[in-house]
Amino acid sequence: MPRVVIFDRTGDPDVLRIVDEPAAGEVRIKMEAIGLNRLDQMMREGTYPRPIHLPHARIGCEGTGTIDAVGEGVEEFRVGDAVIVTALPASDLNGTYADYTTVPAHAVIARPDSLDAVHSAALWVAGSTAYGALIEKAHMRPADHVLITAASSGVGLAAIQVANQIGAVPIAITRRATKRDALLAAGASAVIVTDEDDLQESVRRLTGSVGADIILDSVMGPGLSDLAQTARPGGTLVAVGWLDPRPAPFPMTGPLTIHRYVGFELLLDPDTTRRIAAFLSAGARSGTLQPTIDSVFTLDDIARAHRHLETGDQIGKIVVTV
Repeated sequence: MPRVVIFDRTGDPDVLRIVDEPAAGEVRIKMEAIGLNRLDQMMREGTYPRPIHLPHARIGCEGTGTIDAVGEGVEEFRVGDAVIVTALPASDLNGTYADYTTVPAHAVIARPDSLDAVHSAALWVAGSTAYGALIEKAHMRPADHVLITAASSGVGLAAIQVANQIGAVPIAITRRATKRDALLAAGASAVIVTDEDDLQESVRRLTGSVGADIILDSVMGPGLSDLAQTARPGGTLVAVGWLDPRPAPFPMTGPLTIHRYVGFELLLDPDTTRRIAAFLSAGARSGTLQPTIDSVFTLDDIARAHRHLETGDQIGKIVVTV
């Protein structure tokens, strides 16, 4: 097993010690493909809310590959197993933008046989966010009208598929009419184009004047209050992102349950992670959950991939192959 020299404190030569890599409870993964996320962009720009370990910070919180080595005590995986990295809160230390990365064994799951490496790299963050927000937080049920902002994003498209898998009614919101056909093809029951349509009137029409049961919002910003007005009395709003960095006024509406969803909050619970993995794997096997891929770059073109991410023009996930 490869060995690495480390030190835990400064001092004389005796502070140096040799450890195995991967350590006990860890696995080393030969990466094949990486999913890009807005979180990565925030880390790179310096707008991520948590301090980043500089210099030589790593980046990337999801991806897929094969197990290259296992540490002591790891019994659920073997060398050669195809796996998905589920999420890495400390991705500046062991990020997935790499040929190899070493992570805790509990941070990986088996890769569904039905998905290739590119689609597997795009499955977890978007799929687990949509599942966690809609099912774990909002308790989505069949026939619920679910309003989805930033619907052409990876999370938005995953939310459309998760809603359809449950039997709910996904209503997509986008700013651009050019994305309407793609969202309908992705499974949206209807599309509201905010550059053309009146949001509140459209939701009333599509819900029989009742309002949305659930709102999944990735945008925040000043429009949050108006968005909340489209919910039915007693509805639920789950905020999963902040694409608009401007202050978001607190919604002054009727009875409304509001959740601020952060993916790592649920992923630290092994039972929840198992539920998410089972749901996503079942959806992948049945074909109801199929990540939408916008474009594929190579690791050598990582800067160009991030420039494309910044445009916001993509429909679905950007994937980088290793």
